[in-house]
Order: sequence, then structure tokens, then C-alpha cells
Amino acid sequence: MEVSSRSILSRSVTSRIGRAALIVGGGILLSRVLGLVRDMVFASVLGANTFTDEYQVAFIIPDFLNYLLAGGYMAITFIPILSRHLSNDDEEGGWAAFSAILRPLTAGMLIFVAVAMVMARPVIDLIEPGFTAEQVDRAAHLTRIVLPAQVFFVVGTLFMAVQYAKEKFFIPTLAPILYNVGIIAGGLLIQGDEPSPDGFAWGVLGGAIVGNFLIQWYGAHQAGLRIQLGGSWRDPALKEYFVLALPLMLGQSLVLLDEQLGRSFGSLADSDGSISWLQYGRRTMLVPVGVIAQAAGVAAYPYFARLAVEGRVRTLAATMSAAVRRVVVLSVGATAALAALSLPVITILYQRGDWTAADSAATAGTLLFFSLGIPLWGAQQLYARGFYAQRKMWTPVIIGTVATLVALPIYWGLLEAFGVSGLALASTVALAGYTAALGFAWHRSTGWEYFGPIRRAIARAVPIAALAGFGAWGTAELIMRSVDSITVGSVFAVLVGSAVLVAIVVAAVSAIGYIGVIGAPRADYADEPDTSAATAEEELGPES
Repeated sequence: MEVSSRSILSRSVTSRIGRAALIVGGGILLSRVLGLVRDMVFASVLGANTFTDEYQVAFIIPDFLNYLLAGGYMAITFIPILSRHLSNDDEEGGWAAFSAILRPLTAGMLIFVAVAMVMARPVIDLIEPGFTAEQVDRAAHLTRIVLPAQVFFVVGTLFMAVQYAKEKFFIPTLAPILYNVGIIAGGLLIQGDEPSPDGFAWGVLGGAIVGNFLIQWYGAHQAGLRIQLGGSWRDPALKEYFVLALPLMLGQSLVLLDEQLGRSFGSLADSDGSISWLQYGRRTMLVPVGVIAQAAGVAAYPYFARLAVEGRVRTLAATMSAAVRRVVVLSVGATAALAALSLPVITILYQRGDWTAADSAATAGTLLFFSLGIPLWGAQQLYARGFYAQRKMWTPVIIGTVATLVALPIYWGLLEAFGVSGLALASTVALAGYTAALGFAWHRSTGWEYFGPIRRAIARAVPIAALAGFGAWGTAELIMRSVDSITVGSVFAVLVGSAVLVAIVVAAVSAIGYIGVIGAPRADYADEPDTSAATAEEELGPES
């Protein structure tokens, strides 16, 4: 049977996304491993106490400034603008747009950082009601060290956006790797007579300068970027950028504020170290999220933007369906593994130095509930990027803002009911509502026929993952109770439990025939403009 050129084109896009995701995923895996090493060093040096809570709180104001200028969305906002210029063979126009956007954003962040330096203490005193005056002073001191890093994050993100739009993914993956190396080096090399988080804070600044700014400037320059120092501050590209970014600046999504909500509500918990338990559990969960979900989202977005710019709505919808299906299936497996092995994993990673068995148990409790949200993180990242690629910024922002407001009583109620672990459960419950609403809005606008393969994949993957997870958990529990050494028992529990999980998955897949769950999309592209095979090859290269 003859395969249409449009179907060939869609599969080529999916294939290119897959290759890009492997590059991004490899970099994210390394950065997450280094992130765990960073946390292991931090936990060993400082444990989980008021000092570590102060360090976590020191990021609230810097992160808020980043969110205020839509720093987390800069690449998402700029890539469609640059993609339009590149599609029209207007590279110089793209560099002019970049320069017009760079100037005010840099100036704005410099002003915000200067103001935040002055206001750090009163703001922390306001948002952390559980802190003593001494804790507020120390958190403000750390905040002032970390704040300047935001300038380098903002500029570096624009440099990375240039590389993504040009389908260059390798150098951007170095940013979080070098950032974590900087934090580890700072924490180990800059220490006084008494253990202090100051060295880690200085490492944040150094890592941002090297990994997120200098290296990314080099990568953008290699991709062809030519910064134009002159030009008008009223350039049309600047207006276009802020029109796209304004919804993201005004309506901070639950996804971005989830960590801040955990910190704020965590400070109200009775136990010292509660914020740290949440942070370590969340960061451990974010390892598979980064490797699977974030890699797919980052890799897919330039292609989503290009398909949207060229009006290929059905190709975009089919590509989205394939991407969500694959991410969800892999994420469900990661959920089963991390939930089943949460205690031995946390014990191996952190239980040394001042970190106690009680800290491990409390953190494992948060990880258990956080891990249930891994598939949700993957799906929402892709759906949101689909809307952003079409310049429908308000849809995910409105949904996310409503979800955040609804989440507030959920966080409070589950904290009261279950303590610190309840906050992790609240994160997953709130994220489930946000993802469901976002997916509903996407498929309602693009066609419910593209949701069918996703639903069938979930229906097949969840029972297998649940069975494998319970098998791995039972095995791990038996081993940890049988081995006297907690460290040795935890290592064997993870190794053998993982082997049991994989064996059950393989056996189940072989028994029921798990074919077609993550295969290439099948779709009718009759409503798309006719594209010959020659044109497809011209657009996406010979491999089409």
C-alpha cells in the first residue's frame, strides 16, 4: 500500500524528535546524576536541619524573579518568533529580533535583582512565618549570594533558545551539568570552621556564570547568532515577545509554583528538616521526569513550533499523540520502580554523615507520593508546549492559574491530615487535575481521535506496572529485613528489586502482546496541504 508523503513527513518528524530526545535525555540524565551527587554532598555536610531549610528558602525570591520575567518560558516564547524568521529564510531578521528582546530583559532583571537585594529580609520574614529571626537573617544572606545568578540564567536561556531553534541540542545540555558541578565544587571548597551552606550558594552563582551563560554564548555564536548592539527599543519583535510572554508572566502555573508551595507549606510543619525532606524527595523524582519527560518536551518543541508556523495542524496533532503515548508508557514504568524502591533508594543516596534513618524514612514517604505524578509531568509538558507552539499562550496559563488556586486548600488539608508526606500527595493530586484539564482542552481543539491511542496505551501499561511494582516492593522489603547492614541491604534491595520489576514487565508483555503501544502514529492528513515526497525531502532532509 502506498504511504502518503504527509505520513512519511510526520514519521520523519517523530524520528528526528526521538534522536533529539536521546541527546537531551542523555545530558539531563548526567545532570540529574550530578544533582543527586550534589544533594548527597549537601546532606552529608549539613544533614537535614534548619540550615538546610534556610538554603532551600534562599531560592524563593530568585526563582520568583525568574518567573516574573517568564524566565522558565523564554525559550518557549522566543522559539516561535525565531522559527518564523528561519522558515522565511530571514536569519538576519531573527538576529535583530533576538537583540531587541535581549536588551530590555537584561536591563529588567538587573533592576529586579538590585531591588530584591534590599528587600530580601522583609520578604522572607513575610513568606516564611515558621522561621525565627535568626533563620530569616541567614536565609536573606544566602538569597543575596544567589540572586545575581538570575541575570545569567535569563541571558543564557535566550542563547539556548537560538540553538534549539537551529536544532542544535548538545551544548544546551551542558548548562545543568556545569551548574551542578559548580554547586558541588563550591560546597566542598568554600567551607569555614563550621559547616555552612554559603559555599553551595557561591557555587550556584559560579555554575550559572559558566554553564548557563559563557558556554551558551559560545553555542549560540556557533549556531550563527550575531548580536546587534544598536537598534530601537520599540522593535516590533519586542512587542510580539511580550504579547506572547505576558500571559506567562501574569499567570504562574501550578507546575512552576509547585516547588514554592511545598517550601511555604513545609515551613509550617512541626519537624525541623521538613522542607529538606520534600526537596530531596522531589529532586529524586525529577530524575526520571527529566530524562523522559523534559527531554521529550525540549526536543519536540522546535518541531511543534515549525509545524504550527506552517499550518500543519493534523500533523502536529498526530505527532503530539505519539509523543505523549511514548512518554506516558515510559513514565508509568518509572513510577512503579521509584514508588516500590523509595526507601532503599533514599537510603543509598543520602544516609551518611548527619543524615539519619529518620530523615531517610521521612524523605522516602514524600518520594512515594511524588513518584505517582511522573506520568503527569510528562503529559502536561507536551500538551502545554503544543499550545505554546500555536501561540495559544492563554489556554495553559488560565488552566494552570485556576489549578493553582484550587491546589491551595488541597495542600493545606493534606498537610494537616498526613504531615510532610501529605504535601507530596497534594502535589500529585493538584498536578493530576491540571494535566487532565490541559489534555481535555488540547484534544477538544485538535480531535479526540488522537486520544484513543494514548488511552489504550495507559490501559495496558498501568496494570503491568502495578503488578511489577508490587513484586519489586515485596522483594525489597524481604531483603532489607533479612540483611543486618542497612547500606548493604538497601543496595541489594534496589538491584534485586529492579531485576524482579523488569522480569515481571517482560513476562507480562510477552504474555499479552504489548504491540503498538509506542509505535508511529497512524493518521489521515487529508485536510493538510498536499506535499509531494520531493517537497518533504526538501523540508526535512533526505531521510524523509
